[in-house]
Amino acid sequence: MSQSPATTPPSPADAPAYNPRNYLNAEAGIRSWLLTRDHKRIGIMFLALTTLFFFVGGLFALLVRIELLTPGPTIMSAMTYNRMFTLHGVVMIFLFMIPAIPGIFGNFFLPIMLGARDVAFPRLNLLSLYLYVIGAGIALYGMIHGGTDTGWTFYAPYSTTTITKVVPVLLGAFVLGFSSIVTGLNFIVTAHTLRAPGITWMRMPLFVWSIYATSIIQILATPVLGITLLMVAVEHAFGFGIFDPARGGDPILFQHMFWFYSHPAVYIMVLPAMAVISEVICAAAHKNIFGYKAVAFSSLGIAFVGFFTWGHHLFTSGQSTLDAGIFGVLSMFVGIFTAIKVFNWTATLYKGSVAFTAWFAYFCGFLFFLVFGGMTGIALATVSLDVHWQDTYFVVAHFHFIMVGATIMAWLAALHYWWPKMFGRMYPERWGLVGAVTIVFGFNATFIPQFLLGNYGMPRRYYSYPERFWPLNVASTLGATLLGFGFLLILIYFLWSLKYGRVASANPWGSRGYEWGTLSPPPPENFIGQPVYPSPPHDYTEGSVQSGDPHAAEVTHAA
Repeated sequence: MSQSPATTPPSPADAPAYNPRNYLNAEAGIRSWLLTRDHKRIGIMFLALTTLFFFVGGLFALLVRIELLTPGPTIMSAMTYNRMFTLHGVVMIFLFMIPAIPGIFGNFFLPIMLGARDVAFPRLNLLSLYLYVIGAGIALYGMIHGGTDTGWTFYAPYSTTTITKVVPVLLGAFVLGFSSIVTGLNFIVTAHTLRAPGITWMRMPLFVWSIYATSIIQILATPVLGITLLMVAVEHAFGFGIFDPARGGDPILFQHMFWFYSHPAVYIMVLPAMAVISEVICAAAHKNIFGYKAVAFSSLGIAFVGFFTWGHHLFTSGQSTLDAGIFGVLSMFVGIFTAIKVFNWTATLYKGSVAFTAWFAYFCGFLFFLVFGGMTGIALATVSLDVHWQDTYFVVAHFHFIMVGATIMAWLAALHYWWPKMFGRMYPERWGLVGAVTIVFGFNATFIPQFLLGNYGMPRRYYSYPERFWPLNVASTLGATLLGFGFLLILIYFLWSLKYGRVASANPWGSRGYEWGTLSPPPPENFIGQPVYPSPPHDYTEGSVQSGDPHAAEVTHAA
């Protein structure tokens, strides 16, 4: 087989400054986007939609924090407050954190990393986008027509009797689950059937390994959530009494079924984040990954163990001491697999040639939130400690550190790292660093006070609180405001860069990831010629390492 220029990442000096015929301009008109089967365009549409809902969910969070600025009523009624924190949770989890990284970067880069021209089922891929839109539309209908006040966990029996519009929100989440399943199915089949010659399982990029593990969870666990939410909707509509103890039902059954999905769903959110980090760490250090197999198999380990840990959410539900102990130990196994990744990422940096870019700053933030949040997770897996912190702000802060913090850090790292490849333009690096510092500082300022509030005994989801909790709530609200400012700053400079950003070369970071072997932005068919892969991904042992200076490879004129 003859080799083409796409076999290895081209050097910035050799590559065209801007690919004039790319997936963005190959076809024109709204119809070409709405009916596209190009995985890259579908990824871009997921980027627009999930970013929109990220800001909607963030706005709800900011309103909740403003309400908690004073111990009593501030800007909304108690019922509105209940609806607001519920909608924040629903939007951020089902419309942003679960679909964001797989929908955007999985769609855009997984086929390219495997040397494929598209995913295995392009039409099914487009269907997953429309299922997302339909699910979001149904959920939005419920939000606009009254919202719901159950919290994103929809705990029965309250969710089966509330007077708010819980049914459309449940059905919206139900449809969104199908979108998740379809996406996962596509990625699994693509990884099995469309790998280019030379990409064996042990030569797949680590990003693909983690997305593959995520897809397994999506396919196996999401149907359980779908059935559970459907049962709650049916019970709310017809009053069957499945979860109502007054009619012989069992509310604990709901919790088992809900957390059987929702705990693995935690890994649906964080495994894609780990996928991103495994990619950017090599490019940041300009070194081969330390422990490729350990990082790859630990993703599968997290996915496997994640199915057996749901019971640690039910420590105070009356479960036996033996059951609680088993679930606690199994939960700590997740910490072991996570520690394997953290060790290998850190070892990769050792003696590396690190360029402190914005995306590396987000890697540092990710590592901090994952390790700090993970350690609090180990504490919460200990029964005696979990009982003390049950339903307090400590749990809220833990969840936001390890799930939201880690996921958003990775999402932002991916956006900054792959932005030149996706759009062929550079973002302003100095503003990127300012944004990263603002986000990391704002996140800490928001949630460290909540750790303290939880430890002092403040329950979560309470509308009012004693005055002794007031200073920490003020600090948390100020942190959330800073966080909102940081996200706005990032949105502005990314939008600005689409038109005014300097034209990027094909490989501005000097990365050896497979995806950097094609042009920027990629052509509609992903590659010019048939790509072959003589060396593993993340391989920095052959040839000279290219400059990590983002400015060194930039072209200051439009192509």
